[in-house]
Amino acid sequence: MAPSAKPSNDTVAPDGLMIDEARSLGLDIAHASATEIAQAIKAEKERRWKIENAEAIQADNDYVAKHGLPLAKYRMW
Repeated sequence: MAPSAKPSNDTVAPDGLMIDEARSLGLDIAHASATEIAQAIKAEKERRWKIENAEAIQADNDYVAKHGLPLAKYRMW
């Protein structure tokens, strides 16, 4: 999403941090409520985290596929 060309109401968050964070993530905040902005921030952070950690996640999955779960012998199910 591209940043909005219209000015936004910076009073959505008293300290402006949520607005600044949404803008820094490139989210369109012109018509979004505080709840929508918070959800968009969370979703974008999760998406970026998955990208940034994809290599480690794949390495972990490969280890489990090759060796099984480390404590599997203690599982009761």
